[in-house]
Amino acid sequence: MAFFFSEVSHTFNEYLLVPGYSSEKCVPDAVSLETPLVRFKRGEESAIKLKTPLVSAIMQSVSGEKLAIALAQEGGISFIYGSQSIENEAKMVATVKKHKAGFVVSDSNLKPTDTLADVIALKEQNGHSTIAITEDGTATGKLLGIVTDRDYRISRMTEDTVISEFMTPFEKLITAPEGTTLKIANDIIWDHKLNSLPIIDKDNNLVYFVFRKDYDQHKKNPLELLDDKKRYMVGAGVNTRDYAERIPALVEAGADVLCIDSSEGFSEWQRRTLLWVREKYGNTVKIGAGNVVDREGFRFLADNGADFVKVGIGGGSICITRETKGIGRGQATALIDVCRARDEYYEETGIYVPVCSDGGIVHDHHITLALAMGADFIMLGRYFARFDESPAPKVNLGGTLMKEYWGEGSNRARNWQRYDLGGQKKLAFEEGVDSYVPYAGKLSDNVRMTFYKVRSTMCNCGALSIPELQKNARLTLVSQASITEGGAHDVVLHTKKAA
Repeated sequence: MAFFFSEVSHTFNEYLLVPGYSSEKCVPDAVSLETPLVRFKRGEESAIKLKTPLVSAIMQSVSGEKLAIALAQEGGISFIYGSQSIENEAKMVATVKKHKAGFVVSDSNLKPTDTLADVIALKEQNGHSTIAITEDGTATGKLLGIVTDRDYRISRMTEDTVISEFMTPFEKLITAPEGTTLKIANDIIWDHKLNSLPIIDKDNNLVYFVFRKDYDQHKKNPLELLDDKKRYMVGAGVNTRDYAERIPALVEAGADVLCIDSSEGFSEWQRRTLLWVREKYGNTVKIGAGNVVDREGFRFLADNGADFVKVGIGGGSICITRETKGIGRGQATALIDVCRARDEYYEETGIYVPVCSDGGIVHDHHITLALAMGADFIMLGRYFARFDESPAPKVNLGGTLMKEYWGEGSNRARNWQRYDLGGQKKLAFEEGVDSYVPYAGKLSDNVRMTFYKVRSTMCNCGALSIPELQKNARLTLVSQASITEGGAHDVVLHTKKAA
């Protein structure tokens, strides 16, 4: 006879936090959301710490390079989706790493014989207003000039105007020699009121740009997640089929952390992938695994070298795994069980393996609940799919702006590797849907509001850090009547402002 779990499987919506004592020090601005991303030993610190406990889902409709940059600016990290060619995924990773290197390799370059039409097209393609004009039109060619928005007026010039006629020529540029430090480069920018500073070698070949906006951006984003070279940190998804080819390419491109993207992680395929990474790279390459929903699944992945473990099967808004296969567990119950296993593992081995809660987040307060239940960080898909920076197109449906959002198990994504059980190389049936989510604007505006709510709730619980929240939080199950009572009720809501 099958084993039956005695506890009912619960969701986040069935819990509430009970307030605790809030001292005068408990103000939202004093709350730290720093949290470990990868495993560490007792007495040591995690090699990677998030400034905010959010990571983006490994999905085509969520985690491209633009969202990775925007999330790193807010202290979180994205996992670039792996359901694409190895070359494309590695290129996305490299794009993120180059974006904030301080010294940026130019990706907008033209020749002096090109035209204004080429300038306009390149700006539309890359979104960059500074274009290097080199002898051969490459990022490392002999620098002959620069074109910015100040060098041309579309309304006063014809598109066949040759660039050499309106560019700022080399002799009028302020440059710096190769080997200039970032501090000196920024001093030159400020002293000469520049927007960019070309770094050139002894033969006047362009090597890098240093941009004023990078310095300004850091001041606007104090929680930026940067590596030791001041570049944005980025993760990447891998599968259990082509990992031997994909992982080296992603490591070479600069990925800071990897994650096995699979609907179910308690498998021989994930064990083999983890062991291959440890054999080839030791502990230098960080890789998470999952997903699991119980103690046994956690210990299996932790014992096989996972740097973090993802929890959740069937709880995502676009996931229909529970419907199609009848497997999974309520996200809150699964998370509590796995976090208890993590703490037991830490006591036994002295190794702390962070837990990522993946799925089941509907409201902002569910993030706080997940953290209180033991999650070290949260992986979100639908939440990020709504923003400008997600790769999905924006559409107008009946006058309402929406973003397209599809699951990796949908026919649109056809990410068969994510659901692979060692069988045929195809997606035999769907485990995800193709949908829309309401457009919500910029990532930064939304994430900052979300975390103001999280910090505020943590203060209500008397906690100034995530470990304090996990230690001091008090949780209560609620009835359906309590859930109804918690919303607006027994009133007539205003539908429009009074004239």
